[in-house]
Amino acid sequence: MAKDFLFTSESVTEGHPDKMCDYISDSVLDAFLEKDRDSHVACETLVSTGLVLVAGEITSQANVDIPSVARKAVQNIGYNNPDIGFDYRSCSVILSVNKQSADIAQGVHSHENAHKEQGAGDQGLMFGYATNEAPEFMPMPIYCAHQLSAALAKKRKNNSLPYLRPDGKTQVTVEYQNNIPKRIHTVVISTQHAPEAEQNTIRKDMIALAHEILPAYLLDNRTLFHVNPTGRFVVGGPSGDCGLTGRKIIVDTYGGMGRHGGGAFSGKDPSKVDRSAAYSARYLAKNIVAAGLASECEIQLAYAIGYFQPVSININTFGTSKVDEKKLADAIASKFPLTPKWIIDSLDLKRPIYSKTSSYGHFGRNLPEFSWESLNLVSDLKALKL
Repeated sequence: MAKDFLFTSESVTEGHPDKMCDYISDSVLDAFLEKDRDSHVACETLVSTGLVLVAGEITSQANVDIPSVARKAVQNIGYNNPDIGFDYRSCSVILSVNKQSADIAQGVHSHENAHKEQGAGDQGLMFGYATNEAPEFMPMPIYCAHQLSAALAKKRKNNSLPYLRPDGKTQVTVEYQNNIPKRIHTVVISTQHAPEAEQNTIRKDMIALAHEILPAYLLDNRTLFHVNPTGRFVVGGPSGDCGLTGRKIIVDTYGGMGRHGGGAFSGKDPSKVDRSAAYSARYLAKNIVAAGLASECEIQLAYAIGYFQPVSININTFGTSKVDEKKLADAIASKFPLTPKWIIDSLDLKRPIYSKTSSYGHFGRNLPEFSWESLNLVSDLKALKL
């Protein structure tokens, strides 16, 4: 049913404390996968003032200097000066890492479980979503919010706005008419800055950035801008707030448009279906929309730990399907096995590609490493007898 409404999504920069943790966790994962493709990694990170704590379960043939990986990640983000509140050289790095539980391993490894097929690394439900309302088949609010936060990081790193510092958040509210994005209602930009930067200068620069980055046809003279609403954002990053892996799962996915199963992605190798199955569900949903079978699509997959087949598949096109949804779901289930092994092999997920996913969204970014964003299923889907 056609509706008029406002919808808001947020994004955060890589210097946000939660995103720091995602990046460190995924950097550790990549370091292990680079040396041993069969590594099993579930890495969690916490950051606070002067502290990086890396914990979790890791089983691998690789030998990785985790503290060095963590410090390098912090340096890459831009926390390389004590004056900005956090420094990769002086922060403490504490480890609490064990091996994967043997009880889980016997269900996940194909040579150990009763089915002789790689089982899911956990139970759970995962969602994938796609819509044709914005580039790369993403919802317009999160697409715009990510574009802004990524632009903030780029301006900081190329020193075109030298007062910018690593922490930052963006938020975009889109006004929909008849379910179609018509205009940007409100833009919120909060960016950490040097103490000498003046609020009027920051506001002027951020509004200019928004006009540079956001789709011009969605901006008008009624669009509202809130820039550093408290008036000052000097203390940021881990010195301003504790960070934790997996606390930005809505930022990671679709900005609240479409449902989420609850599982975080970062720091987990692809045997964990809360990551790999979410990627696969997005892969299928995006290709369904790109094939013209629907203009909006959400796919839910669910798994039982240690079992290789999904326990359920659900497809919802919100009334936009050009074909029968039940027939589409049955065809997807018969053509694409959606077992953990099939997902990992078809998307080539045992690669050190994950640190790039940790900021600015796991979806909607046309990068060569992001195999789940490929449209190589479109012709197969168009050929289905529905």
